[in-house]
Amino acid sequence: MDKEDIVFVSEGIELVGWMARPSGISKHPLVILLHGLSGVIDLDLERYAEIFVDAGYACLAYDHRNWGRSAGWPRGESDPWRQVADLREAISYARALPEIDRERIGLWGTSYAGGHVLTVSALDNRVRCAVSQVPLVSGSRTFDAWVSRERRDKFLARIDADRDARRNGKMPKTIPAALPNSETEEWIKRNDVNNCYHNELTVRSFDLLRCYEPIAFADKISPLPLLMIVAANDRTTPTHWQREAFERISKPKRLVEIDCRHYDVYMDNFAEAATSALEWYKEHL
Repeated sequence: MDKEDIVFVSEGIELVGWMARPSGISKHPLVILLHGLSGVIDLDLERYAEIFVDAGYACLAYDHRNWGRSAGWPRGESDPWRQVADLREAISYARALPEIDRERIGLWGTSYAGGHVLTVSALDNRVRCAVSQVPLVSGSRTFDAWVSRERRDKFLARIDADRDARRNGKMPKTIPAALPNSETEEWIKRNDVNNCYHNELTVRSFDLLRCYEPIAFADKISPLPLLMIVAANDRTTPTHWQREAFERISKPKRLVEIDCRHYDVYMDNFAEAATSALEWYKEHL
C-alpha cells in the first residue's frame, strides 16, 4: 500500500500522518482512522488501512497532538476534547481535498478514540457512517476501575500536586502507559516492531480522562449508521459499559461482539475486527 505524508493544522498545532488511496477512482470515499490513549499510527493502523484501501476506500491516519509524529506539548498528554476538536478539523481537511468525495467520510476509532467516534458522530453532521471499536464510553467509571479505591486519594493528590507544580514552571509528571506484565505491554511487545512507542503518559491525562463521558452522546448519534465492535472479555474499557452505550443508540446500528480481550482486536482477532468494519463501510459508505 502506497502512502503519502500529510500535515494539517488544528488550533495552531501541526498534526502529522499519512493518506493512502486506491487506484482507478477519481473521487474516493474516505475513512479517517484514530488510535487510542497512547497509540500511534506506526503501530497497527496501516494493517486496517490496507484492508480498506484494497476495497476502494481512501484512508487518512494521523497521530494525536502530543504523540508520535505530531507536534504539541506536553509530550504524552492525551486531552480528549482537544482530540475531538482535532478530529473535526481532520474532517474539514479531508473534505477540501479534490480527490476525496466530501459527502462520503467515514470514521474508525479504537479504545479512547472509539469514544471520540461516538462523540463526533453525535456532533458533526458531515460524517456519513462510523465504526467504534472497543470504545471508552465513560471516563469517570474507567478512572475508578483503573485506580483502585485504596490508591485513589493518593493518586488524586498526585494530580493536584502536578497542577500546582506546572503553574510554578515544573515539568509535567508522567507514568508508564504500558505497565509491566499488563495486556498493554503484551500488545506493545508484539506490535511495536519499529520501536516507535513512547511509554509515557502524563499524570494530567488521567484527570482529563475522568472528565470525559462519550456515553452522554449516545442518544444523539442516530440517524448516522454506527457499528460498535466489542471485546467480550474487555477489562480495559469494560464490556458491559460498551453494551450499555450501544443500547442507548438508536438505529441504524450493529453490535459485533468478539470473544477476546481488549487488545486482541489488534492481535489474534485483528482479521475479524477489520472485516466487520469493512462490511459496515460497504453497506453505508
